[in-house]
Amino acid sequence: MSAAALRAGVPRVAAASPVVAVVGPTAAGKSALAVELALRLNGEVVNADSMQLYRGMDIGTAKLRSEERRGVPHHVFDVWDVTEPASVVAYQAVARAAIDDIYARGRVPLLVGGSGLYVRAVLEQFDFPGTDPALRASLEAELAEVGPAALHARLAERAPEAAARILPTNGRRIVRALEVVTLTGRFVASLPEPTPYYPAVHIGVDRDPDELDALIAARVDRMFADGLVDEVRALEVRGLRDGRTASRALGYQQVLRYLAGECTLTEARDETVQATRRFVRRQRSWFRRDPAVVWLDGASPTLVEDALAVCAAAPVGRNGHASAPFGVRSPAS
Repeated sequence: MSAAALRAGVPRVAAASPVVAVVGPTAAGKSALAVELALRLNGEVVNADSMQLYRGMDIGTAKLRSEERRGVPHHVFDVWDVTEPASVVAYQAVARAAIDDIYARGRVPLLVGGSGLYVRAVLEQFDFPGTDPALRASLEAELAEVGPAALHARLAERAPEAAARILPTNGRRIVRALEVVTLTGRFVASLPEPTPYYPAVHIGVDRDPDELDALIAARVDRMFADGLVDEVRALEVRGLRDGRTASRALGYQQVLRYLAGECTLTEARDETVQATRRFVRRQRSWFRRDPAVVWLDGASPTLVEDALAVCAAAPVGRNGHASAPFGVRSPAS
């Protein structure tokens, strides 16, 4: 297949093992499962957590430490500075490049994370409207001057459906919507029907809601005990407070408020727990809509074996093109 065809978005249908996507809500056990699967499947991990793309955001995003990765290569972590706004377009390019490189070395890519749009952007044929830096800068300057409500009112006039889906306080999304409407004359508020770019097996990891709520509280406590406040303080010097995306990350946003004297440390901790639980509900809502996801209990003692069984039962990509079956190693190999 030519490079030009690949850039044009032609799906990858070669007879390689499918991408193994491990998805689901925060704290359910995706990362640990992915390492186990990588060891068994001769695989490598590709990140699909939008906040683990940021350098230095380690404790609050629960990045696996080197010893927890157990020798499994991990890709697409620590890509951006905290001052850089998130870009799913940029992520799509670097994640697909990592997957192609893994395939080229005869190994199995595991796409792992809870950022639903990022997962879809990699696995599906997904084209994004272009950007215009001058237009974006103009809209952002106007946002700073008049606030999001005025821009939201303009968006409501030009694209009512888009405005109805975006909170009047979400300046970042309002600016992007106005940019798209200005450049294309329209705003498509719904995502396209999925057309696979890679053949993939989708494994969802979740837990009983009450159990996961307790795990989230314990994880947040561990993050604060492990030095989250010091991590945020160091990142603040590097521009975290000015980062449009990174500054709103779970835990980081709350600690920034604490460092600014806007809340107590206990309040920052409690709000991090509550915000994470709300985020988990949104993640569930996103991933549960996808009928391709096979859901497994993250608390099951047979989780790894169950996930391997899902892989073994799905040798055919979602697009119907045959894929090579997985070669499974024993744990000790």
